[in-house]
Amino acid sequence: MGANELWPLGATELAKLVASGEVSAAEVMEAHLERIAAVNPRVNAVTRLLEDSARQAARETDRRRAAGEQLGPLAGVPFTVKENIHVEGSATTHGVPYFRDWVAQSDAPPVRRLRAAGAIPVGRTNMPDLAIAGLHTVSQLFGDTVNPWDPRRTPGGTSGGDAVAVATGMAALGLGNDSGGSIRNPATFNGVAGLKPSYGRFPADHRMNDHDPVLGHQLFPVDGPLARSVADLRAAYEVLAGTDPQDPRAVPAPLYGPRPDAPVRVGVVTDPGGRGDVHPDVRTAIEAAAAALEDAGHPVEEVEIPRLQDALDGYGALLRTEFSLAWPTLRRLLTDDSARHIELDTQRHPAVGLEDYLRQTGVRLGVQRAWAHFFEHCPLLLGPVSTQPVPEPVVPRTPEERDATFTPMRLLTASTYVGVPAVAVPTGFASGLPQGVQVMAGMYREDRCLDAAQRIEERLGVLTPLDPRPRRWEAGERQPIGANESMGISPGTSQQPGCSPTANR
Repeated sequence: MGANELWPLGATELAKLVASGEVSAAEVMEAHLERIAAVNPRVNAVTRLLEDSARQAARETDRRRAAGEQLGPLAGVPFTVKENIHVEGSATTHGVPYFRDWVAQSDAPPVRRLRAAGAIPVGRTNMPDLAIAGLHTVSQLFGDTVNPWDPRRTPGGTSGGDAVAVATGMAALGLGNDSGGSIRNPATFNGVAGLKPSYGRFPADHRMNDHDPVLGHQLFPVDGPLARSVADLRAAYEVLAGTDPQDPRAVPAPLYGPRPDAPVRVGVVTDPGGRGDVHPDVRTAIEAAAAALEDAGHPVEEVEIPRLQDALDGYGALLRTEFSLAWPTLRRLLTDDSARHIELDTQRHPAVGLEDYLRQTGVRLGVQRAWAHFFEHCPLLLGPVSTQPVPEPVVPRTPEERDATFTPMRLLTASTYVGVPAVAVPTGFASGLPQGVQVMAGMYREDRCLDAAQRIEERLGVLTPLDPRPRRWEAGERQPIGANESMGISPGTSQQPGCSPTANR
């Protein structure tokens, strides 16, 4: 098979080809390195190639197969890794100059698990400064990442680099993290699927300079995969789950829970909290996903989110208070634009005192209890990733502008606060942009999320991979890195909405 036949394939397809010997891992890697060379100058998603080690790992995979050794379930599959996850021998920069030379001495647990399954890290990917600098993926070290569907729109964040790399066929899997939507919003904005696992489902290591994170930063950020299909998410899920001494929070929960005799009830929320800000395209996407689940036999009913405002307030109180203590140090690492996101949020929602901070740790348990009761009645929850379409990469200048950016993603925040699993899955297109929804379930029921997302995907199709769409830049307009490169379509499958090689398969 030629390179242009390999890079569009998904992770499970590639692994099967490599395991059977139909193609070599070296051929798969070269196809993806060529794809990165052709596409990345136009989207700036991959920050640094791991070219030499990737080729070496591919050769070792081929040697093992030739020797008759058992290969892992993701043998030869190229994956990208976000700039804030440790990869041995590569700097974990967090997108800022201060950490430019902070080379990891060992892999983070999810990287180690993917390698053990045979997958191969091919490159690092862009993120906002320290993963706190807003919705758009732009960093001091690497510049702006471009949404391949429309360069005038943001690719989302903070795992925007991985979402774009996966969407454009530069890698079959991406490894990002989510502390309030940072896997799910870039997945949706770029037309791919993403899994935010339950708290404790996947082991992780988010230490900076060997300092363990404080409470909120222990509870909320989770590492997780991005892929072009739910089948590939499921394959990554099965590899990434489990305990690890490097992360004592990880639990030995079963991968799959009891299977019900009939499809479970689905609660649908279109406008979380009744804010009245749901765009018609988003409403249509939720209706399409709900219809897909209903056609698959799931009873569907409209619901309200339990204790939504308590979840939003508690999330903010914990993190803002922690940021306020570290802010004098963090501020020195950020540009004015990067810092403005935190400063604007603090203006509207100041940090709380110790007494209220401690009270909020108890509130969280009560909100989790309310959600657990909810999932007893509705084992699945379907809702928006954002109540608004993909926005432009605008830096807010006032607290009101910042609220307008983040309020549409309130269901992302609430589900992170509670710690439940969620899968973002595409639903189609509107106005030339990908649309999507998220499916949530009770703690450690990622299997239910994946099953429901699979039903939606079977009905509504897979949207990617795609070639980045060109754009003409106006005189004096800020251009993302790589925008002055050739904007011609690279060799490969011509992409139009709904015409992915794997669409509707």
